[in-house]
Amino acid sequence: MKIRHLALAGALMVSAFASQAFAQAKDYLTIQLKDGPVVIELRPDIAPKHVARLKELAAEGAYNNVAFHRVIPGFMAQTGDVKYGNMEKNFQAGMAGMGGSDKPDLKAEFSKVPFERGTVGMARSQSPNSANSQFFIMFAPGSFLNGQYTVVGKVVKGMENVDKIKKGSEADNGSVSDPDRMISVKVGQ
Repeated sequence: MKIRHLALAGALMVSAFASQAFAQAKDYLTIQLKDGPVVIELRPDIAPKHVARLKELAAEGAYNNVAFHRVIPGFMAQTGDVKYGNMEKNFQAGMAGMGGSDKPDLKAEFSKVPFERGTVGMARSQSPNSANSQFFIMFAPGSFLNGQYTVVGKVVKGMENVDKIKKGSEADNGSVSDPDRMISVKVGQ
């Protein structure tokens, strides 16, 4: 009888650890760039709706082949325009950065998490409640963004690959000609 109880307890513990590991695996995005992968640890604890949107679009394959349309040296690399930024279908260089997804805009989920090197934030227009699909990765700290943009995660592996993304012209607000792209984006590591 004791052996069955121990076996049952052991099985429950293994199941609990497996469930926790599976849940944690889902709190990552992996972006494949030309120079290698970038792993982002997502923060559903501070931005649940924005994280859910990123995961939803990644799972649909919507981010695959989307350009880094705005890349400002020493600041950030912006991507995620699934409407105009897909370099394999209907890419419109002049419009990239003006679109989003076919899903509704999201209400801001501002937090006290600071914008540091590797922080991933949601891009938006002047309206705080206009984030949709676009996001950016910080090359350097940007404290002036703190509390003004939704933080969704942080790069935990592959920042050296982010550093190699083709930079844009500072004179053109970071606009990139013949930009690099996210080759693929998947949920998990």
